[in-house]
Amino acid sequence: MSNRLFADPSFPAVPVLGTDDLYPVHRIFCVGRNYADHAKEMGVEVDRETPFYFLKNPLALTANGSSIPYPPGTENYHYEMEFVVVIGKPLFKASIDEVSDAVFGYACGLDMTRRDLQLVARAKGRPWDFGKDFEQSAVLTAITPAAEFGAIGEQSIWLKVDGETRQDAKLSDLVWSVPELLSHLSHYYHLQPGDVIYTGTPAGVGAIVAGQSIEGGVEGLEPISLNILAAE
Repeated sequence: MSNRLFADPSFPAVPVLGTDDLYPVHRIFCVGRNYADHAKEMGVEVDRETPFYFLKNPLALTANGSSIPYPPGTENYHYEMEFVVVIGKPLFKASIDEVSDAVFGYACGLDMTRRDLQLVARAKGRPWDFGKDFEQSAVLTAITPAAEFGAIGEQSIWLKVDGETRQDAKLSDLVWSVPELLSHLSHYYHLQPGDVIYTGTPAGVGAIVAGQSIEGGVEGLEPISLNILAAE
């Protein structure tokens, strides 16, 4: 018999396309300012010396196609469309040439953001947690195995709100490539199966309100969608 005071929640999991398998998500790493035009629209410079990251709690994960309430504590709720890398093998202090074998697959993600809270924290030099790491703030599609997706290159990444295009770019626009990100991150963490990396969002982020719907995608991956309901 366990002496834990209450039941532990299980890690959320997402499907793997073409199989009955589920991939448990243990950690969510997010890369900041990894498209130059997005950094510009946010009024900041891209840090070309080193990438930087923030994390989301895996319990923030929300299934693709969900309908969720407008979150509490914000009046400026933003979408951010992202290409997500899914780790399949341990990776630690790896060179750029060593990381490809550790990639299990790829998915589409939404990094939902309480932008007003993030900007207040940024202005005061405080952590971004209130703006980034909150309930139902990470949406993830089913995973496409790496071999089926192929090489990362000129694939389009896009997002629409109520059918209107808001974000439209290519994966080749990434400031820090996927191999560079994985090599760098592996020097600070023991990356393991269960880790996913949101690689950054293109320009065109903006607010969404109750009653609106998001759809987006990366060429070659399952598309993503999210419906926003009234606040609780």
